[in-house]
Amino acid sequence: MSNVMSFTGTIVRDAEVRHLSSGQSVLSVTVATNQGFKDKQTTLFIRVTLWGRRAEGQYVSFLTKGGTVFCSGELSQSEYQSQGQTKTGLELNAVILDLVGGRKDSAAPPARAPETVTDASGYDESDDIPF
Repeated sequence: MSNVMSFTGTIVRDAEVRHLSSGQSVLSVTVATNQGFKDKQTTLFIRVTLWGRRAEGQYVSFLTKGGTVFCSGELSQSEYQSQGQTKTGLELNAVILDLVGGRKDSAAPPARAPETVTDASGYDESDDIPF
């Protein structure tokens, strides 16, 4: 790789997998990441792609809107036409794409009460005074 970019961001829309005529799989997901501070902050939207075997399987089902991911790979820039205007897009050919957080709207698992541990002798460690 000639240039490497790494960032953490939020998935904008669910990942999609498509298959090329050559049989190769391509997973695509758009990730938003913030740049700058306070009133100077801007958001970058980067299309992240995984190729080949890493794009196949159940991985796509975990890359859903609102999830947080860490991405690292080679960054490229392309121009395209949209409504008569030339726009610039960023694409990351990912080497690493890891989930680092759940969805913001997902409920946390219910809290469990602490369990009392008793060994075979009947000793209850919750009765110990730590000092």
